[in-house]
Amino acid sequence: MTSEPPFICDLSPTNALLRVSGDDAAEFLHNQFINDVKALPVGAAQWNGWCTPKGRLLVTFALARDAEGYLLLLPAAFAEAIAKRLRMFVLRSRVKVEDVSASVTRHGLWGGAIPEVAFRLGADRGFAFGTAPPGRPATLEDWSLSLIRDGVVQVVPGTQEEFVPQMANYDLIGGVSFKKGCYPGQEIVARTQYRGILKKRAVRVRSAQPLSAGESVYSPAFGEQSAGMVANAAPSPDGGFEALVVAQLEAIGQGSLHQGLPSGPLLDILPLPYALA
Repeated sequence: MTSEPPFICDLSPTNALLRVSGDDAAEFLHNQFINDVKALPVGAAQWNGWCTPKGRLLVTFALARDAEGYLLLLPAAFAEAIAKRLRMFVLRSRVKVEDVSASVTRHGLWGGAIPEVAFRLGADRGFAFGTAPPGRPATLEDWSLSLIRDGVVQVVPGTQEEFVPQMANYDLIGGVSFKKGCYPGQEIVARTQYRGILKKRAVRVRSAQPLSAGESVYSPAFGEQSAGMVANAAPSPDGGFEALVVAQLEAIGQGSLHQGLPSGPLLDILPLPYALA
């Protein structure tokens, strides 16, 4: 493992932070989210998500745990609606949901030795809330590109309720548990997993042209019908743009994804750090 300091990026301009605390916080979140909240130790983080009853992702986020409860790092555009929706389900549980974005800064770290003060997510990624630890300064575009290269799909405005967790590869990055019990949409997510009905996956692509979340991609195998959509995109220092595209497995297998139109530019499919199951 490298001893080089990690890259560090201030995520505060684009990401909000919700704190969920109280005696019933673990049980409450465990019954709502797709990953195993109860298994998350203090000082660690995990990828997680929240689904509609139809099994479609409303939001994806990093969930961290400290001695006081849980912290949800999520796109700022969703913070108010997600906080409101969580409070709707609290009922008589001893749970408090607060937006602490105004008082707590948030930083993403990756690509080096993650300091002990950070909430570690995997071997070389973590999050720091409050005081930023030392690191190599990086931009929001750098952060986005690092997630794309790690194959981590983030639901953003324009892609809400478009993907079941497996379409976004959350089963491949440890972002969904199939043993934790019920949560909204769990039956559909489980059926997708065990009945072999998954038709789409996320792949990493490169284009010479800018890509935007929600943009359709096409394939000769599907004619004028969209074969998928762009989930996340960022400029590449190597030139052009890189993106995660959720697309039909048949089109991915044929290597025939076209941007924007059936006759649009052919997208180069790039490797991910994990195999598509």
